Amino acid sequence: METIKKWLEDATFPQDQRRPLVTLSYAQSLDGSLAVERGHRTLISGEESMRLTHLIRAQHDAILVGIGTVLSDNPQLTVRLSPGKSPRAVVLDSRLRIPLECNLLQRKDHRMIVFSGRGVEAGKQAALEKKGAVVLENEATPGQPINLKEALGALWEHGIRKLMVEGGAKVIASFLNERLVDRAVITIAPFWLGGLALIGQPLVQNLGISSPAVLPSIREPSVEILGSDIIIYGQVGEVQP
Repeated sequence: METIKKWLEDATFPQDQRRPLVTLSYAQSLDGSLAVERGHRTLISGEESMRLTHLIRAQHDAILVGIGTVLSDNPQLTVRLSPGKSPRAVVLDSRLRIPLECNLLQRKDHRMIVFSGRGVEAGKQAALEKKGAVVLENEATPGQPINLKEALGALWEHGIRKLMVEGGAKVIASFLNERLVDRAVITIAPFWLGGLALIGQPLVQNLGISSPAVLPSIREPSVEILGSDIIIYGQVGEVQP
């Protein structure tokens, strides 16, 4: 784990771009599943790789998830299994569906950032701000995906230099689709789950693949075994298939 920690600390920031360095990190089964079914949390990572996840969190200024993750998992997104400070929580929520009683709004160490779409109900925004959240309006309309490039620029203006993206599946796919991932740390558990990614839709889809095409790829990947899990990590770029 010390090797991965050193690699995380030796960050190379995007050149000439006023946006945070983006690290994608998530856990999947051998068949690429993230959960048994949509809307239900499935514990995939082993004990040692969970500690790695918390170490990665501690290396970043903020951690980003979509509203689906908040509604299904009610996460805290804090650092508990590794030394270091907890990152600031960022949620993509174009319709402001985030529950006022969720764990993220109970945190006192940081003010959560929520990206909303244009024209959401003023009452919803006021209620979130009263609970301590910072609501940033995005050019997206309610119900449509948040404009990620605009959101990353706003996070830069709020002092976020290193951003961890943790999920869920649609958020992961969107960051890969738009080529906004700089680094990736992927945990692969040694079992088949047969869930989301095999039932319904694949984890990563609509990557603009044509012929000839370039695919998002971990360049010169490194591999480490933590407990029973396989960790693959490295810089993200593009490769000609």
